[in-house]
Amino acid sequence: MKDAKALGIIQNAVSDKIFPQIAHADSAKMAWELLYAEYHGGEHVRSVKLQNLICEFEYTRMRDNESLSDYLTRLNELINQMKTFGEVLSNERQVQKVLISLSKKYDPICLVIENTKTLETVEFQEVIAILKSQEQRLEMHSVDTVEKAFASFTVNSKGQNKNASKSGSSKS
Repeated sequence: MKDAKALGIIQNAVSDKIFPQIAHADSAKMAWELLYAEYHGGEHVRSVKLQNLICEFEYTRMRDNESLSDYLTRLNELINQMKTFGEVLSNERQVQKVLISLSKKYDPICLVIENTKTLETVEFQEVIAILKSQEQRLEMHSVDTVEKAFASFTVNSKGQNKNASKSGSSKS
């Protein structure tokens, strides 16, 4: 009974990505050993995995059709995986990575941040907050422009544009 409870706790504690690795475990000990082998393993295995994560971190870029939140989530998952293998990135390195890897539409705000903040001292969360406010601003300006364009037009019961009849035009 205790083993089943411990196995349940381990299974609930791991993320959805890791769960399939231990789903077939019959005991808590077996699940623990599988996790230990995967994430602790030998020094050589850990080193290779860390090198792969560092490489992936270096080449990670925001896709043009990707939202800022999705990109930051993806980047944070990568940073957390690197921490798991012993690589701790400085705040400055994380800030630099975000600023150089965003899509082109964020270039103006990145330039402002780089020119007004000291990258060595600015907090990562402060940069994220600035970028998210910029994203909200961009979304505010792109909200259904067609709807805004026709917002000033009203149509009467005869199907005529009231604004057009005031100006002497009969087009609707």
